Amino acid sequence: PKFQRGYVWNRTQASRLIESLIINCPIPVIYLSQNSDETLSVIDGNQRVNSIELFLNGEYELRGLSAYPELEGLRFSELDPRFQRHILNRTLRCICILKDTHPQIKFDVFERLNTGSVKLSAHELRHGLYMGTLMNKIETLSRNAVFKKLTMTENDKRMKADELILRFFAFYDGWQAYNKPLADFLNKYSERNRNMDENSLSAIESKFLNTLNTVNAVLGNKSFRTFDQQHKSPKFNAALFDAQMIAFAELDIQEPQIEQLKQIGFSELNYDFISIDPFAKYISSGTTDKNSVVGRITSYKNFISSKL
Repeated sequence: PKFQRGYVWNRTQASRLIESLIINCPIPVIYLSQNSDETLSVIDGNQRVNSIELFLNGEYELRGLSAYPELEGLRFSELDPRFQRHILNRTLRCICILKDTHPQIKFDVFERLNTGSVKLSAHELRHGLYMGTLMNKIETLSRNAVFKKLTMTENDKRMKADELILRFFAFYDGWQAYNKPLADFLNKYSERNRNMDENSLSAIESKFLNTLNTVNAVLGNKSFRTFDQQHKSPKFNAALFDAQMIAFAELDIQEPQIEQLKQIGFSELNYDFISIDPFAKYISSGTTDKNSVVGRITSYKNFISSKL
């Protein structure tokens, strides 16, 4: 699957793996996920599988060896046939999580396997497990310039932007039915809509972009952000993102209403509203509790409606 990190091993790391194959050194188990079409996705072992494939295809020469330093600088085709046989005859032990496994159990299994030097984030893991049309669309939308600016994800390296868009999709689909944990809620939505049809994708994309542009028109650089008492030190707040995006999306604010909100100084009124309880508590503590999710979305919808 297209994990964000991709292939990151350097040639010395890859070469040491090949040397381990030659000397019959044990190779860690590779974990696979069976997809709905019965193809297999590598969840743990991506670097090993890619290193072997690249070497067999002559993509790099060996370097940094300790047991067989005389093989330095050689590619697979240049090895003595007995070394080639050592490599080709090795068995790679694999454990496969079957397609019928419950989505949350599958996610939990792979989360516990996620012990690399640079651990995958929850959404990087989710992106791999539920790869399909939905994740492709989210990946495309995450590159939207307005979205990246408003969510402060211009330098996003760990798919934080993608997860925010997934949150919007999942909550818009049914925030009233939300139950914690949030990860489980997002996983179930991802599994259920993994290969969403083109018409549904187009509809949710349009709703997302229209809502984003509306929020930007009304709140500008105050969108999704909390501030200190001097209106300074802006910080992005994911819980506030949920509330503002879902509220504006469900109210389906149109151009005349946008102008009306701008004329009454809605962005300043917004600052006052999000800074006092109970709303301030909904976006600052226990933000994944059902009470907080339902409370902040309901409250913000009522706040907007009271100004129209």
